[in-house]
Amino acid sequence: MLSNPPGTGARGGRTSAAPAPAAVRSGGDVEDLLRLHAPQVLGALVRRYGHFDEAEDAVQEALLAAAGAWPDGGVPDNPRGWLIKVASRRLTDQLRSDAARRRREENAALLAPRDAFTAPPPGEARAPSQDDTLTLLFLCCDPSLAPAAQIALTLRAVGGLTTAEIARAHLVPEATMAQRISRAKQKVRAAPFRQPGPADRDGRLAAVLQVLYLIFNEGYTATSGTALHRADLAREAIRLTRAVRRLLPREGAVTGLLALMLLTEARSAARTGPHGELVPLDEQDRSLWDIAAIEEGTALVEEALRQGPAGVYQVQAAIAALHDEAARADDTDWPQILALYDILVRRTPEPMAELGRAVAVAMVRGPRAGLGELSALDERLAGHHRLEAVRGHLLERAGDLEGARAAYQVAARRTLSRPESRYLQMRAARLAP
Repeated sequence: MLSNPPGTGARGGRTSAAPAPAAVRSGGDVEDLLRLHAPQVLGALVRRYGHFDEAEDAVQEALLAAAGAWPDGGVPDNPRGWLIKVASRRLTDQLRSDAARRRREENAALLAPRDAFTAPPPGEARAPSQDDTLTLLFLCCDPSLAPAAQIALTLRAVGGLTTAEIARAHLVPEATMAQRISRAKQKVRAAPFRQPGPADRDGRLAAVLQVLYLIFNEGYTATSGTALHRADLAREAIRLTRAVRRLLPREGAVTGLLALMLLTEARSAARTGPHGELVPLDEQDRSLWDIAAIEEGTALVEEALRQGPAGVYQVQAAIAALHDEAARADDTDWPQILALYDILVRRTPEPMAELGRAVAVAMVRGPRAGLGELSALDERLAGHHRLEAVRGHLLERAGDLEGARAAYQVAARRTLSRPESRYLQMRAARLAP
């Protein structure tokens, strides 16, 4: 986790409606600025015209124009207004090329007030375009879409990642990802561009948070490939969750999810060794942890618990806070962590929560007690490498070195992550006769 996490500092320190200083000229700064405004501009166009696919193409053209003009000519006083104007011009040109689209554009113009498309003045609170970002998140997480499609469409439309970047992150060919995103767009193109009403708002928000949670998890611990940590995905998940929280600051689940991400990502610098090898939590150099992120995350946990009944994200964040607050591994408050896991497994049927609880049981009551908990997960997590990795760890603590070595070897064969496989093979080799 960086000392200035995504969404803070140069970008997060002002509202999204605030103008960027003309002095911002470097390629990196311009790229950050474009990524910040892209979903807001797309939301403005979709809200006014519909045509999700065509609006996105127009926004991409506007972003390319800005990327070419701003580094040399300077960022305009109202960058979002500039992008909206350029993208609107590109979209209307495209719509006019087809008679049916022209009629739809005229109908939309008659139905929408003229000032609905005007960029709000700098500093205006809760500007319509900010709501558009949240609306886009809800739209991309339509319940009719499969989770993989929700994640891909969210990263494309809201996260601003290219199809090639998303494909690399998911280790699939770019053509495959393009088809997945295209099918998702086709499913949502007829959906009205508005935030869900009270009847289905909670259900849709749960899908939004689940997508952000999955994106972060894939970034923090890549399920396959040569890298253990995909920092770009983790940062993007944190940035998007910050955006949701700015729009829904009193939602305990949103606050809890952001806290969980910050407290977890705070350890990222210590999770790998000099050659990219995995370093387990109890062996990490805690001086490398991001103290600022831990302090922010801990404060958010306390706030989330005050905002209502503790849900899954709030409880997980509280567990992460207890790990991060321990100066040494031996100082970890395992009895309190076990009590929180007891609450967590009552709130979610997720077997990974029960796997975490088994570890906590072992730390409080001994490794044999933890192994007894694992036996109940053999069927539900059959074939999953994490079950065997935990089994190997607990068998090693219990003194069954041969059993531990066999479990580590099975886990190493099952994981698709090369760093995890190397780590598990190393653990097995240490226990060889």
